[in-house]
Amino acid sequence: MKALTYHGSRDVRLETVADPGLQHDDDIVLRVTATAICGSDLHIYRGKIPAMETGDVLGHEFMGIVEEVGSGVTRVRPGDRVVVPFTIACGGCFFCSRSLFAACETTNPGRGAILNRKQLRPGAGMFGYSHLYGGYAGGQAEYVRVPKANVGPLVLPPGLPDEQVLFLSDILPTGYQAVINAEVQEGSTVAIFGAGPVGLMAAACAQMQGAARIFMIDNQTDRLAFALRTYGVETLNFDDSDDPAAEIIERTDGRGVDACIDAVGFEAKGSMLETALTAVRLEGSSGKALRQAMAAVRRGGVVSVPGVYAGFIHGFLFGDAFEKGLTFKMGQTHVQQHMPYLLDCIQEGRLKPAAIISHRLTLDEAVRGYKLFDTAEDGCLKVVLTP
Repeated sequence: MKALTYHGSRDVRLETVADPGLQHDDDIVLRVTATAICGSDLHIYRGKIPAMETGDVLGHEFMGIVEEVGSGVTRVRPGDRVVVPFTIACGGCFFCSRSLFAACETTNPGRGAILNRKQLRPGAGMFGYSHLYGGYAGGQAEYVRVPKANVGPLVLPPGLPDEQVLFLSDILPTGYQAVINAEVQEGSTVAIFGAGPVGLMAAACAQMQGAARIFMIDNQTDRLAFALRTYGVETLNFDDSDDPAAEIIERTDGRGVDACIDAVGFEAKGSMLETALTAVRLEGSSGKALRQAMAAVRRGGVVSVPGVYAGFIHGFLFGDAFEKGLTFKMGQTHVQQHMPYLLDCIQEGRLKPAAIISHRLTLDEAVRGYKLFDTAEDGCLKVVLTP
């Protein structure tokens, strides 16, 4: 089959690889009908994610038609059209029994890996996302093996196009969990740092939850214009302001917003010092977006972090957070927990995730898709690939 494979920083290739097959009795083999390039895939593309190996198949946002099922599969059958969560969960361990699927204890053989003399404790296995998360082949391919098929795949009703339901695999539940963690409700004020796909899904979900005001901060003018037009946000361009948090405070009677969502993560453009520290691996992440979120939120507010972070952060102002009485909520998304409700919202027309798709390409054009998304050329916001 054809699949997109990793060969180093900014070197991904469409290659012919072996077809996947059933390995366990609760596996299925899926024929992929749609897959997407995620912002998290760009971390891999830029060489920022450790434990990637040459030839690894990429992609964790995908859906398709069930082709084969193992003898122990009871929830899906051949011919079913399903969307698959990016985290792989067993459904029965300590964490899965509490619906904390991203913390599954059994699906990641990379748990407890040693990297740079430090023991890492990643959570659940993930598709196409390094051997720290199990080394599972991803779905930017014609076919993919899906383990734990009695827990993950969600069977879809007829009548909904792939584009409307594809993002149930990751970015829509991630944006929704960020909003729920931020305790956004009717009348809330919220600031979202990052107008990428997750930030935009967070804006859509905050709007659905009844937020009174949504601020969105980014430096991509096309993305800010889209967010203003589509979700009615108030935009701030951090290229035009050294301190967006100060402007948010000024616009909220000197108080700050009820909650901030950091949808940027560790690749935020930080200071020269942070850049230097990251280059020599004395810190793992830029803290610029997180510091701005902490500054912009009111006393007693919530900072919700769906953006990916790793390692140490320079200038994490814990004293300021303590003095303001802030609550932090963060982590990988428990996708399986949110998918059924969000599917209902899509069916009812309350959410229209396909609105963010800017580029529709074939799998053969995947390398070009990565380049477009990496540079945000041609107004690139979200790339969907069809095998």
